[in-house]
Amino acid sequence: MPKNSLRRTIAQFIDPTRKTYNKFSQAFYGLTGIPLAIYDDNSTTYIEKGYNYNPVVYSVIKSISDKAKSVPFYIKKVADERSMKRANELKGATHPQLVLKRSIYESKAFEEKIYDFPMNRPNPLQSWADIKALYETFLFTTGNFYLYCLKGEFSNEPMQVYVLPSHLMNIVLKSGSNVMGMESPVSHYLLTEGNQFIEFGADEVIHLKLPNPNYGTNGEHLYGMSPLQAALRNIQSSNEAIDNNNRTLLNSGAFGFITGKGVPLNPDQAKGVKDRLNEMRADSSALGQIAGASAELNFTRISLTTDELKPFDYLMFDEKQICNVLGWDNKLLNNDQGAKYDNIQNAERRVLVNTVMPTLKMWEDMMTEQFLPMFKGYEGTVYEHDYSELSEMQIDVASMVSWLSIARADGAINLNEYRAAISYPISSDPNMDVHTVKDDIIPLGEALMQDFNINESTQI
Repeated sequence: MPKNSLRRTIAQFIDPTRKTYNKFSQAFYGLTGIPLAIYDDNSTTYIEKGYNYNPVVYSVIKSISDKAKSVPFYIKKVADERSMKRANELKGATHPQLVLKRSIYESKAFEEKIYDFPMNRPNPLQSWADIKALYETFLFTTGNFYLYCLKGEFSNEPMQVYVLPSHLMNIVLKSGSNVMGMESPVSHYLLTEGNQFIEFGADEVIHLKLPNPNYGTNGEHLYGMSPLQAALRNIQSSNEAIDNNNRTLLNSGAFGFITGKGVPLNPDQAKGVKDRLNEMRADSSALGQIAGASAELNFTRISLTTDELKPFDYLMFDEKQICNVLGWDNKLLNNDQGAKYDNIQNAERRVLVNTVMPTLKMWEDMMTEQFLPMFKGYEGTVYEHDYSELSEMQIDVASMVSWLSIARADGAINLNEYRAAISYPISSDPNMDVHTVKDDIIPLGEALMQDFNINESTQI
């Protein structure tokens, strides 16, 4: 009997209900002899030397988190799955026709009732805006986000919610049971801080992560990959450029040697010159910067000036690379080069659609699939962000109304669809759902019939 078939037979003999043999699980979980999933991704470095230390990394990630926590949301129950799917596909669209389609699908997708969020505050020390900002911060620095749900002893509903420090978290794998099984390989999560180890159950933690192509037998791919990993050298280069610039300023310019012109300085004379220079630096008076010498002196520079090193050119290059890996636009970082009003508007819309919205979609899925179902009465509800009111998503109102007016006049849309496209509330009047023509507020069918009768009488 082939080796794989023998394993499958043994597994089904031990557990007759186990019908499926998970080759993926065997390949990446079954070969490890270490229950702790290991991924050396320098998560602490990304926070300490990136977010805490580098102004570009901090500025970009803070801008992302500030925008993310400002997006409004609602909780509704799904009425039409197909319409909801189509509405989600059209999120971020700005063309009038696509905006209209999205508004129509959204009006059909959900029930009218809007649910309150089940927890007013996640914990006594933080708000939900703080939690969402930390979500974006940890996701873009470490590639991971861990949400700890503190539950009651006899209830599945969370009483409080906390964000665990992603750079201190480890994933502990199940031993033995994950080789041929279909269940999650995660046994629990371990927070490691110095000599302290705190264990969190797998059912207490919601783990979100960015995609990670680094597979391995120690479960490396169970962790998300930090976007900063690809820009680590640029972060180091940027930090070094700033440090070198500071050292140059503290040194008051390029450093070198003072020598006697024609006659070399002896050790005592050289020490005297250095002492006098130190006195001049310490003396803040006007005359303190003047000194005399009994011999003509030369200065031999042995370092490059900032003009020769061009550190700001390297800083701009590193800034752009860091922005690229984080999905941001460097024109939004107070960069005057090529930054104009139209460019800024386009850049703001682009980063919202391409960077902020995808991570908020992950947040929506977490809330809809894992968090809200914990609360009684929230079965079947969905968490959705509303981008329509954001300034970045506002299109040219004049062109929008012009396009809608033509579509309505031609009978392509009705008045309620018109109102939905401009974010007005839908009217309950049934006449608002009737397609009309521009000459009169009458049904399109009647208008066609009148036109037919007129043409018929004219022929007679």
